Amino acid sequence: MAGEEEWRKNADTHKMSAEEVKAAGVEASKRPPGSGRHPGGILHQRRALPFSFTTITLTGLFLSATIGYFVLYAHKKPDATASDVAKVAVGVADAHDTRPGN
Repeated sequence: MAGEEEWRKNADTHKMSAEEVKAAGVEASKRPPGSGRHPGGILHQRRALPFSFTTITLTGLFLSATIGYFVLYAHKKPDATASDVAKVAVGVADAHDTRPGN
């Protein structure tokens, strides 16, 4: 008999309306948000990031470099090639790469 009533103490009521909670008779199991599986957490926020700080940093640098390259590519002179733009973006271009028509 105790096993049949055990579920009422631990009923998950956060997705139930007030009427459904009363109809099921599980008012005693209502808890404030955040006191369920991970007590001490703040509502539904995470304590840790889903990726490491290094991964996030490297991804941000890669995305910034990619956007910078495409900005340079969009503003290039018509006779410049994509490799000329890459040389300018990296900083290894000489005068011939920056003025390919001359």
